[in-house]
Amino acid sequence: MESKSYLDMELLRFSTAGSVDDGKSTLIGRMLYDSKSIFQDQYDAIEASSKKKGETSVNLALLTDGLRSEREQGITIDVAYRYFATPKRKFIIADTPGHIQYTRNMVTGASTSNLSIILIDARKGIIEQTYRHTFIASLLGIPHVVFCINKMDLVEYSEETFESIKKDTEAFVSKLGIKDINFIPISALNGDNVVNKSVNMDWYQGGTLLYLLENIHIGSDHNHVDCRFPVQYVIRPQSDEFHDYRGYAGRIAGGVFKPGDKVTALPSGFSSTIKSIDTMAGPVEEAFAPMSVTLTLEDEIDISRGDMIVRENNQPNITQDVDLMVCWLNEKPLQLRGKYAIKHTSNDVRCVVKEIKYKVDINTLHRLEDDKEIKMNDIGRISVRTTKPLFTDEYKRNRATGSLIIIDEATNETVGAGMIL
Repeated sequence: MESKSYLDMELLRFSTAGSVDDGKSTLIGRMLYDSKSIFQDQYDAIEASSKKKGETSVNLALLTDGLRSEREQGITIDVAYRYFATPKRKFIIADTPGHIQYTRNMVTGASTSNLSIILIDARKGIIEQTYRHTFIASLLGIPHVVFCINKMDLVEYSEETFESIKKDTEAFVSKLGIKDINFIPISALNGDNVVNKSVNMDWYQGGTLLYLLENIHIGSDHNHVDCRFPVQYVIRPQSDEFHDYRGYAGRIAGGVFKPGDKVTALPSGFSSTIKSIDTMAGPVEEAFAPMSVTLTLEDEIDISRGDMIVRENNQPNITQDVDLMVCWLNEKPLQLRGKYAIKHTSNDVRCVVKEIKYKVDINTLHRLEDDKEIKMNDIGRISVRTTKPLFTDEYKRNRATGSLIIIDEATNETVGAGMIL
């Protein structure tokens, strides 16, 4: 059996979350170090830096905490992305901050993840932040969540402590509807159960964290049922060779498309049949999310950027009134009846905020219906009216067609991230 080429390897994106000092950056440093994914000079640099600070061992957290203010305070402020690969898979890690005032950074880092690692300090058990991070993971529709009970070395590798934290966590996770959860007892500092199996916890029969990351099934994380193709660009080469060529380029947001399929273009509602599906490597017989392709149709239909090609009998919601959960990213609070620009798939529209329904207390998950001011790092439920229809699915059905970003037209800043309900 030939080994997969580097380009064909499956990519797993995962993010880390946890309270301050739970050891997120140390865990990532340990994973990179034990899986031999860092160079000797990088290791030498953090070893020198650790010595300078008077630390007795090498501080692996310095591998991801790149900002000077992060190193000085020993905390993570901004999202740090790290890339590594093993013979089985490629990985992109988003190391996200634990502080409540960096909720927006956590949402940004976790929004594209297949999996979230939530760290729990074995000495403290579940704390307020654990609820918050798990809630955000469920809100962002992350399919797989791994709870790593860290610092097991500080509780004498006790099985009872692990089981008791696991039981408490399962009790509150059951209310959140996360599809797949796992628990692993680890010590990021000493490397127990991170890349190598722990000799100190022979009572734990499961695999290590890296084994889980390499083998967890992510093929069905994309929606392969509802066909959605937002058109980004219309290709008309105007050359003699391709005189009549008219292709619609974009990235498939859901479903499987094949030549010969009957499709409908939105918003016009005109139908046609797929003639061919072209890619950089030539024509293909089927295409699915998240491939970037060019579709050609049998009939000449007027289709432009922002339109969506779907199946005749399976259409998204076509609406100008959108109900969403929003995470606010900007110092200036969300304005009721404020006008904003929205980017949804390849569609650009404008909107007005019709209603702020409630704000979520991220730590208790209670709805605050009397406090409706949505400020930076707040999460709330709002409804907006758009200038033209959007073609949407529920976020938990399709993360691509169920999400949007809100932009301040005056400054062009992205001020909110929305999940459509």
